[in-house]
Amino acid sequence: MARKPNQNKANRPRPRSAARPLAAKQAVRPTRAAAETPYHHGALRDALLQAAEKVLERDGLPGLTLRAVAREAGVSHAAPTHHFGDLTGLVSELAAIGYRQFSAAMTAGKASGTLQEQGLAAARAYVAFAQAHPGMYGLMFRAERLDMSRPSLHDASDAAFAGLARGVGASRHEHIAADAMSLEQGGAVARAWSMVHGFTMLLLDGRISDVLRRLPKGTTTDQLFEAMLRSPNPQLPPP
Repeated sequence: MARKPNQNKANRPRPRSAARPLAAKQAVRPTRAAAETPYHHGALRDALLQAAEKVLERDGLPGLTLRAVAREAGVSHAAPTHHFGDLTGLVSELAAIGYRQFSAAMTAGKASGTLQEQGLAAARAYVAFAQAHPGMYGLMFRAERLDMSRPSLHDASDAAFAGLARGVGASRHEHIAADAMSLEQGGAVARAWSMVHGFTMLLLDGRISDVLRRLPKGTTTDQLFEAMLRSPNPQLPPP
């Protein structure tokens, strides 16, 4: 005679642990999306460049290393290498950002007024940018640390130079093409750039005070700068 199944055993409820709800199981292990860093969906590259600029302005170019940037961004030490290859790649992309910011500042500076007023405003914007971002400004002119063949840096620096050439051309009431200029035009561009860049470097190095202390009391740096720009062209002796 066949045995009847044990009714009590068949109807016994399963242990609570075995019948754990699905929601509870999912709560034990976080999903990949929840475990991601704040820099997902391609934002890590921008975050690294922002961190690099902070390190540069705070610690100077000697303190700008891949590890320092990774620490500032709060990511692994391998992250900068993955996005930029090496330190040269990182600082080159950072300098490209600097040139774009510089060009935007120059354009905004000469937005209105006469040609002379626009030229003075653009020159002031040049100096103001360097004062506000001394680390970035210094990096932009450290050619030995940059890879000028990188498209982003090459294009950004060329655009900045073209803006300078246009400004000098406007002051001379002529068009100066950045990629094909006469010797005289090149001399005018070099003169204007040398004057403003030289003044800027003396200012950043604290050497303009050597001139100011010899001038009438109360003379400002801006007044000295404008006097330099308005001074007549130097007359060189004949060869």
